[in-house]
Amino acid sequence: MKMLPDFSPFHSSWKGAGPRVGVVMSHGFTGSPHSVRPWAEHLAASGYAVRLPLLPGHGTTWQDMATRSWREWHRAVDDAYLELASECDYVFSAGLSMGGTLALRIAATRPIAGTVVVNPGLVLDDPRAVIVAALKYVVKTTPAIANDILKPDQDEGAYARTPVAAAHQLKKMYKDTATILPRISSPVRVYKSTVDNVISNASLEFLRSRVQAPVDVIYLHNSRHVATLDNDAPEIFSGTVDFIQKTVAALAGHGLSPEKDTAHEQA
Repeated sequence: MKMLPDFSPFHSSWKGAGPRVGVVMSHGFTGSPHSVRPWAEHLAASGYAVRLPLLPGHGTTWQDMATRSWREWHRAVDDAYLELASECDYVFSAGLSMGGTLALRIAATRPIAGTVVVNPGLVLDDPRAVIVAALKYVVKTTPAIANDILKPDQDEGAYARTPVAAAHQLKKMYKDTATILPRISSPVRVYKSTVDNVISNASLEFLRSRVQAPVDVIYLHNSRHVATLDNDAPEIFSGTVDFIQKTVAALAGHGLSPEKDTAHEQA
């Protein structure tokens, strides 16, 4: 049975012993927290504090999204990070698709222990992207590529139309993010679907070429773009917990806390 999408943000507090760990998360372009909510719930059940905001212009109407700036999307995730940083010893960032882009931005601009991204976007392959700045004045929307999911009866809760003005903002964010990726100093784990009809391998290759920190790639063979709602979701969820546990153990073993790192400055 297909469940109705839940657009509401997700919030959980730290529940556990030892170092307090938080995870700031983000959903993707034209989507909603529904697409990553099971991931967030799994992390919360593992005891971590979690913040998953609804990005401005999402979960409402495409007309609303068309009026929004990419900096508003970044600010929503950054504000969520600051909440976690005030109560946690270690903060991780995580996201799906454009949410992966935002997670990488947080890793590049804030003290982050590590980052987990699923099919992150960094390169626009659509040939129309070259003229999107002018195209937005001629064409208001284009058909969306939503619900690229192999598993039956799944609905990520994305818009049926993509506002071209928002696509222009996405292009701007990709371009700006490209300049700051070399600042990432903490480990990155990437889950990449071998068949993805939304984000090509160009984004992964670009990420590998720009990030100097360790980048671990795990390929998903039984999922499409929205892998957090697909057949490989359990692997992503358990793997994220394993990544967090091992990263925190390594940092604690060296007496390090990312929150004491002042080398990062917000872009």
